[in-house]
Amino acid sequence: MDDTSTAYREAVRRLTTTAPGARFAAAQALVALGATDPARRQPITDAICAWLRTAPAPDGHDAEERRTALRLLTDRLRGSGPAPRTPPWDGISVDLSGATLHDADFRACRLWAARFADTRFAGVTAFEGAAVDTDVSFARAVFADDTTFTGLRVGGDAAFGRTRFRGRTDFTGAVFAGMAWFGRGAETWWEEDEAWDTVDEITPAPWDEPNEDDPHWPVAVLIEDYQDWEEGGDGARFAGDVSFRDVRFDGPAWFHHARFGARASFAGARFAGRVHLAHPGSDLTGAHWAGGTDDGESEWPFGWAVVATGGPLTPDASVTPYSRQLADADPVVRAAGLRILARLGDDRPELRQPIVAAFCAFLRVPVPFPVDAEARTAGQDALLRERRLAQRLLADRLRPGPGQWRGVHLWLCGATLVDLDLRGGEAEYVDFTGAQFHGTTRLDGSRFDHVSFTLDGPSGRAVFHGDVVFGTAPPDHVVLHGAVA
Repeated sequence: MDDTSTAYREAVRRLTTTAPGARFAAAQALVALGATDPARRQPITDAICAWLRTAPAPDGHDAEERRTALRLLTDRLRGSGPAPRTPPWDGISVDLSGATLHDADFRACRLWAARFADTRFAGVTAFEGAAVDTDVSFARAVFADDTTFTGLRVGGDAAFGRTRFRGRTDFTGAVFAGMAWFGRGAETWWEEDEAWDTVDEITPAPWDEPNEDDPHWPVAVLIEDYQDWEEGGDGARFAGDVSFRDVRFDGPAWFHHARFGARASFAGARFAGRVHLAHPGSDLTGAHWAGGTDDGESEWPFGWAVVATGGPLTPDASVTPYSRQLADADPVVRAAGLRILARLGDDRPELRQPIVAAFCAFLRVPVPFPVDAEARTAGQDALLRERRLAQRLLADRLRPGPGQWRGVHLWLCGATLVDLDLRGGEAEYVDFTGAQFHGTTRLDGSRFDHVSFTLDGPSGRAVFHGDVVFGTAPPDHVVLHGAVA
């Protein structure tokens, strides 16, 4: 056995067995070995990642050691660090699934593949200018603060299923060569995939969003091209502003059931494949679609249209006078847009289901403050008034009478509903999976051909945080915190 092998084995031993606070020296020794022995760079990366995936010290006293060790590794992946500068380590894959990373800085790193499934990113995170030659997964990851992906390049598929972004997020100028998956669930597993053997070991971060409940929704995956939907109502969730300005989507761009809590800009984006982006608050100014239909038809936010195949996204003149008011920053304009949509549906029955879908998407926008708080700001009160207005306009059109909108489907999974009154309303299908009901809820006299409040058993349960009137026995597994009638 040569001296290099002995030094490598000893450094790995110290990295895995010494006490927290004394492991950085072992990581330094490993990286120094990699500088002279390229064949060991992937095993060295694997060893450091395996350590970072272990649970951090409960009191957090090893956080700085882990932060500096990660920076030591990423410096080599970008070809920077102390003089003399060396070329970046090429062809390296990283697996930091489930790790807790502080102020992770992957700027300009070049990777072969990367896995950050269930990773907790604390502090500011940067992937600016990074490149991943094949696939990258951020499934169920949590970004606690602002995150930059500007100029990111992914040569394969990028999975962001159920990822939570709690600060501002910037993808400006990124390039996705394969599928960009921001929809609900995670990524495709085939029936014979070995990953099924370890599915029970996946540990998503606690579900502690404002006005949410049920932290134990099971993990959802894709089976072939079918979503085996067991998880609940959300895809990726953006709590703050998010920019996809000038992003190039060379494959499918999938935002089905993604939730945007603030501004969502796709201005200047280029789409080449199938697109599913229904959020009515999206700004697609200057965006362009190449017309890819191999994977099926695309879905755009209500009020946007592609005039010609392979053309720009433009305001949809066929639904005037509605003109993207729900994407406006002014709550007065948004409220006016809700009224315009309701009148438009009254006049044009063929638009009713798309308009209902826009209303539901509006109600699925996360509320960024506790609804039941005793004290609220004027802006918070205005937001709740908008929500009540959307509910009232929708409910009025579900009740029998000359202006009834018949046979519509309501997709309110994961919605935050405040003083919802659907008394006497009729609909063909209603999905309240994971919905949160605040204030007083009235469902008595309503008639739905099919209605869901939970998934299979207690998973994805709806929760009533105030009084509720069903008029019949309450459904199984919902959580009731107020009086029930």
